[in-house]
Amino acid sequence: MTTSRPGERDLRPGERGDLLNPLCPTRQLLDRIGTKWTSMAVKVLAEEEAPGEIRFADLRRRIPGISQKMLSVTLHSLVHDGLVARRVEPTVPPSVHYRLTELGLSLEGPLSALRVWAETHMPEINRSNQLADEPPAHH
Repeated sequence: MTTSRPGERDLRPGERGDLLNPLCPTRQLLDRIGTKWTSMAVKVLAEEEAPGEIRFADLRRRIPGISQKMLSVTLHSLVHDGLVARRVEPTVPPSVHYRLTELGLSLEGPLSALRVWAETHMPEINRSNQLADEPPAHH
């Protein structure tokens, strides 16, 4: 794994990072995979039937609210990290297909659990936000 800062040490295969270490590249990875767009893209890609590929335009249609640029940035990051494979058909215009790799498929479980947690606890979070936003009571 390549690190992004001078003085960082590359992690060897099978070696775990240390999230609390400010120099650990795990922090940057979590920044990339912890976005709502990544979670949605992985979900849509994981739902695709064999061969598991989906075209860019179809992926964009299935992720409400994502811009073309944000989808492109998200997919580029996922491809760069080896979580998604990209295949280009030499047509005019080129047809670009994406699918999860084995590594990407292994990410779907944890992201799914996080999505379920968020959906389940959103009412509690909303109540807490409303209480926190209320002006203090005057006695």
